[in-house]
Amino acid sequence: MTDELTIGQRVAFYRRRRGLSQEVLAGLVGRTVEWLRKVENNRAELDRLSVIRNLATALDVSLGDIIGEPSLFDWSEDSGRQTIPALRAALRDYRHLSPVLARDQQPDPPTLGDLERDVSDIWARYQQSRYGDLARRLPLLIDECLTAERAYDGEQARRANALTAYVHHVATLFLTKLGETDLAWIAASRGLTAANASGDHVVIGALSRAAAHALTSNGEYRQARQIGAAAAEYLQPLLSAPTPQLLSVYGSLHLMCALSAARNDDRQTARTHLAEAGDSAKRLGSDANHVWTAFGPTNVTIHQVCVALEFGDVQRAIAIGPGLDTTRLPVERRVRHSIEVARAFVRYNQVDEGLFELLNAEQIAPDQVRYHALSRMLVRDIVTRPRPPRLAVDLAYRMGVGSSSPL
Repeated sequence: MTDELTIGQRVAFYRRRRGLSQEVLAGLVGRTVEWLRKVENNRAELDRLSVIRNLATALDVSLGDIIGEPSLFDWSEDSGRQTIPALRAALRDYRHLSPVLARDQQPDPPTLGDLERDVSDIWARYQQSRYGDLARRLPLLIDECLTAERAYDGEQARRANALTAYVHHVATLFLTKLGETDLAWIAASRGLTAANASGDHVVIGALSRAAAHALTSNGEYRQARQIGAAAAEYLQPLLSAPTPQLLSVYGSLHLMCALSAARNDDRQTARTHLAEAGDSAKRLGSDANHVWTAFGPTNVTIHQVCVALEFGDVQRAIAIGPGLDTTRLPVERRVRHSIEVARAFVRYNQVDEGLFELLNAEQIAPDQVRYHALSRMLVRDIVTRPRPPRLAVDLAYRMGVGSSSPL
């Protein structure tokens, strides 16, 4: 019902549904009535997630209700005609939730070697932003990993646990991109259970990051930072002689904590986590992709841009973001950074520069630009301004944002 509305219009919609006046809602979030009037009439930008979260809390709705997630996942040659509902069914399959009820339904398990190759490949598809492949293959791969968990014992079972954790990690990240944040939390919590069963410190750290990512996407910023910080503390005793994998996961946890703290409006904590991540990147020595983290100095700078924008430090984001060389990173990271740079330009009222960033990103990873909540918010903001650029209207049409259509 609210799919065609801007964020400000959604705030007004839910405010009226709750029977609140503008004066009352403004007071609940510590803002002026004039500010709220401008937000609801699209005359003031509302693109800081910490502020949006405060409004959602005051209105007793989810963050996604205000942002307008999720969006419809398109059918394609890669995805076929069974997409997110199939993934939802895989995450809810009773045979894996309660194996005792499925004793007569025990398919032959895949070999662990085959599973390891498939899990590595699904991560590659995620980092290439191949969303159609992910939608088609994740349900089957989740089922195969869970089948292997039940079939193997001892060390083989622990390997299967680790693979189950990692495939749920991919599912978590994919679902958050699509705005399926509640489902992402289910995937993350299942993955964290498998990680703990594996007994592997690196796997546990990685899935703790997935859980923090899901919580952040749900607007649970304090809890997200808490689980990320607890996982980093768990790994810290091993840092006297770290592997590259451990350093990468540890540093990535601090990046996730920094972002969560920023969205919770905690500047000092965000800086502390960024500094810790920076130290880990220095110890690692260069950009890498251990445990599919894309961690290194460049990813730290990417998060510095994100954190600056969360605090409204647009000039700092523009100073460090546009010139950053991300060509050595996976496509997903490169495009995610481009979306943030575009967001900074638009907030600085340099709409043409922001649109240029988005159009270039679309050439590299059209699915990621189409489905990511921030890019959709950004394009909706551009096309609802007076006399939006024709290229922006065309982009909105391709993304299915609002009711835009080619002129």
